[in-house]
Amino acid sequence: MSEDFLRLDGLTLAYRGQVAVDSLSVSLGQGELVALLGPSGCGKTTTMRAIAGLMAPAAGRITLAGRDITRVPANKRGVGLVFQSYALFPHLSVLENVAFGLRLKRLPGEEIGRRVTAALANVGLADFGQRLPKALSGGQQQRVALARSIVVEPQLLLLDEPLSNLDARLRLEMRSELSRLQRELGITMVYVTHDQSEALALADRIIVMRAGRIEQMGTPDAIYEAPCSPFVARFMGFENTFAVEHGRLAALGGSLAPGFALPGAAKALGWRPQAVALGTGPHQGRVRGVSYLGQTVEYLLETPAGPVKAEVPAAAPRHAAGVDIAFDLPLAAAAVMERE
Repeated sequence: MSEDFLRLDGLTLAYRGQVAVDSLSVSLGQGELVALLGPSGCGKTTTMRAIAGLMAPAAGRITLAGRDITRVPANKRGVGLVFQSYALFPHLSVLENVAFGLRLKRLPGEEIGRRVTAALANVGLADFGQRLPKALSGGQQQRVALARSIVVEPQLLLLDEPLSNLDARLRLEMRSELSRLQRELGITMVYVTHDQSEALALADRIIVMRAGRIEQMGTPDAIYEAPCSPFVARFMGFENTFAVEHGRLAALGGSLAPGFALPGAAKALGWRPQAVALGTGPHQGRVRGVSYLGQTVEYLLETPAGPVKAEVPAAAPRHAAGVDIAFDLPLAAAAVMERE
C-alpha cells in the first residue's frame, strides 16, 4: 500500500476571501477509506470539492498516485464523485445513467455494455437496467449513483454525505453495501459525513475537522475511546464534558468536586450518558427530564455544573421528574483530555 497515494500539502481554500480550510496537510494510502467527520461548516465538503477539482485552492498542492492534480480539470483527474442528492438523470434508464460517463469517453459499445453490466451486478441491480429512477427506492437510486461512479474505474472515489437522504434501515443496508464494495474493489475512498456512527463503521481512519483544521486524526477506536479535546469528545458521544479548573469539574459557570484525584495533565474530562452512575455517588442533581427509549431510559439532571445526561437500562428503578437524586461520575469511565 502506498502511504502517499493521495496527498494534500498545505491546502488552503477560501470563499470570497474568507478562509474555509487552513493549510491542511494529510496523506491517504492506496485502498484506504478515510472519513472526514465534523459539523456543518467545518470544511469537510469544501476539502472534498477541491480534491474533485470543483474549486481551485488559494494555496497548497494535491497529488494523486504521484501526479500533481492541483490544476488538472475535474474530468481528467481520475476521481469519481457520489453526491448527497444522487444527481441521476430522470429521463434516462438505470443502464443509460450508469453508461453516461463511458459514452462521454467515447468507449466502444461492447466495452460500455460489459462495464455497465459488471457495475450493476456489483451494486445488486443486475435486473434493474431498464427502469427509470422514479421507479426506484431511495436505496436503489443511491446504488445507481454508486454504479455510475465505479463504472469509470476511478483511482479515487469521493462520497459526500451519501446516505443522509435515506431512512435508518436503508442507511444500515447501504453502509454494509459500501463496506463490501470498498473491500472487493480495493478502491481508495474519501467519505464526508457528520454522522459519527457512519464514520466509525466504515472508515480505516477518521479525520475530525473543526473550523477548517484537523482537530484529531486516527483509527475509529482511537477516536472513539480517546478523544483529544472536548470538541472531539462531544462529537464521539461524551455528552457530559467538563473543564478542569482549580481542582474541580467546571461548566456553565458552575462546578463539581470530582470525587477522585484528578489526573495531573487533565485539562478536561468527559463521560458518556451510559457511564453516569444514577442513584448513588457523591453528587446531587434534580431530574428535569425523563425519556423512555425502549431498551434504556434517559435522564436529564440539573446540577451545580449545568445539565448532566444519564442513560440506564429500562429495567432499572425509575425516577420521576422533579426529584433529587445522587449520581456519580467514575474516573474509570472518563475520557481524559490534555487539551482544552
